[in-house]
Formats: sequence, C-alpha cells, structure tokens
Amino acid sequence: MSGISAQNSTLQIATGTGGAKTITAITATNPVVLTSVAHGFTNGTVVALAAIVGTIGTALLNGTSRVVSNVTADTYALLDANGVGLVYTSGGTATPTTYTKINGVTSFSGLDGAATDIDATDLDSTAMEYINGLVEEGAFSFDMKVLSADNGQISVRAARASGALTGMKLTFPNATTATFNMLVKGIPTAAAVNGILTTTVSTKISGSVVFA
Repeated sequence: MSGISAQNSTLQIATGTGGAKTITAITATNPVVLTSVAHGFTNGTVVALAAIVGTIGTALLNGTSRVVSNVTADTYALLDANGVGLVYTSGGTATPTTYTKINGVTSFSGLDGAATDIDATDLDSTAMEYINGLVEEGAFSFDMKVLSADNGQISVRAARASGALTGMKLTFPNATTATFNMLVKGIPTAAAVNGILTTTVSTKISGSVVFA
C-alpha cells in the first residue's frame, strides 16, 4: 500500500487580491454553487463576496470570504455556505485572494485541531458528561532555509512584524488544498558549522481550516 508523497507540496501566503469576477447565478443549495463565466479560479482559491442581491447575499454571502471547491470552467461551489431556503435575485462579485509561494520550505506540521469539551454534567449524572464544543484548530509550523530575497519569506516576516491575521494555503501533490488564517508567532533562526541558516516558523491558526 502506498501513501501520498510530501514532495512537491507547496506553501503560499496571502499577499493581495486579483480582479473581481461577475456572478450571474447562485443556487439555493448546500453547498451553494455560483456561476461566473470563465472565472479562472482553482480549488482552494479564497474569494471575497459582495453586492449580491437577494437573501442569499444579505443573509449569507455578502461581506464574507469563502473557499472555492468543485470548480468547472464557469461554476464553483462554496463548501461552507448553505443556501437552502434563501433567494438569489441578481448581481454580485467574487474577488480572489492572490498568494505568493514560500520557497525553501523543507518540512511542515500541524493542522492538528480538536474540538473543545463542554461540561454537560448535572445532578443526575453518574459520571462526568461532555459534548463537543468549538474546534480549536491549533498550531501550524514549517521549517525552511533562509532565503533573504524570497518574496514569500519576506511576506512571512512582514506578517510577524505587523501581527496581522494572514491567509495561508497548503497544496498537496494530489491537488488537495488546506486554506486557513494564521498569526505568525515566531521565526527563530538557527546556524551550525558547515551549514546553512535555517528557521522554524511557528503560527497559531485562527478560525477554520477548509480542505478543498
């Protein structure tokens, strides 16, 4: 039995936005499916949604950022958006986040989130009782060679300096993507005789990790 090779995985950091794409239809389904002719998106693209007329816009999508999945030439789904019972009237735009590849990455680990525990014990309980609470997505870290002129690494250091919540996208060799927001916590640098400068970037995930 074989597994998925880690080789050719890519790690990218959000660095801007692309051109807005016009939406011409949205299905009231779970998940919603949007039509946008020749949108050019790929699975894992993050889009900011705006100006959608109808309750599917006002109650669900407008002002939010969502992860694209199940793309065709002219349509795509938003896996975390349930439009059942809502109405699409007209219009809308989807503006994609643009990413820069972080070069020099040698390993990564994390995406190890787990649900928190909510104490549901009462006076009739014979032992402690719990239900699942919100998921704590945990940490994500990656090792890399220090490449001082690499735009991806420069963006990682800028995110650490600003303290801003920043998007990341991890793409596996089988084209599966994991998209999430994170705070860069630390970038310690290590050196050794007859070696190169390396660093381990530690981050804290904020919100959900969306696989597409």
